[in-house]
Amino acid sequence: MILFFDACALIYRFEGIAAFQAAAARVVAEARREHPHARPACSRLSRLECRVKPLRQGDQELLRRYEQFFADPHLRMVDLDAGVIEHATRLRAATGLKTPDALHAACALSLPSPVLFITGDLGFERVPGLAVRRMVV
Repeated sequence: MILFFDACALIYRFEGIAAFQAAAARVVAEARREHPHARPACSRLSRLECRVKPLRQGDQELLRRYEQFFADPHLRMVDLDAGVIEHATRLRAATGLKTPDALHAACALSLPSPVLFITGDLGFERVPGLAVRRMVV
């Protein structure tokens, strides 16, 4: 099992208000109880999305926490290769997802099954074949 983290799941976890952090922690804890040997994964795009705010604001502590997460040797980073881009294009056309969300979904779907996609966004539930666990506040 792979636990794929959407960028918003990471942002909730690292910088969200208390209710969002609690929702993220709850969903991750539930997923880890159900799948104790699951490996974490995210797209390379998540690294970009998560680091913009701390870089813009000069928040070195938040940036350090993100860098520590992304440097974890157990984390699988999925690159945006030509196959992912093509799949994301088709997902965007079929589901109406915004481009970054289509890219995250395509990255998750490029991994060997099974994958559990952790997010706060309702739109991912429209993606065929994507098992979604949504953080609800």
